[in-house]
Amino acid sequence: MSALDARRAKELAELFVEFLQTNSAPAGLFTDDVFVDLSLPQWRLQTSGRDNLVALRRTSHPFLGSVPRHRADVTETGIVIEFEERWEGAGGTWYCRELLRADVRDGSMSEVSVYCTGDWSPEVQDSHRREVTLVRP
Repeated sequence: MSALDARRAKELAELFVEFLQTNSAPAGLFTDDVFVDLSLPQWRLQTSGRDNLVALRRTSHPFLGSVPRHRADVTETGIVIEFEERWEGAGGTWYCRELLRADVRDGSMSEVSVYCTGDWSPEVQDSHRREVTLVRP
């Protein structure tokens, strides 16, 4: 498989951010038979097919929110996207950091692995701010 061109990588990253913010898959983002392997701190989920991927997202992350930061890098077989999400839920604003590695076939994501830190409650974020000084945001 040839390397993804930078223009399409940027488009896929933007489409993926749109997916995260709307819980709806934009046309061209995923192949019909996309495979997903989602790793959480103490759990692992898999699904196959675009509709099942969207259903998994809506079930595991029903709250809509924002993606304040993301970065995309082209790989030999596709793209890696590092991103953060914020959303309003029980008790305030929640947060998570994630990394996605996707193989791209015919311009769309066909195999996706996602690694998630887990959802940080407002209390966990407060504790983190008190106990840790980050060098970079």
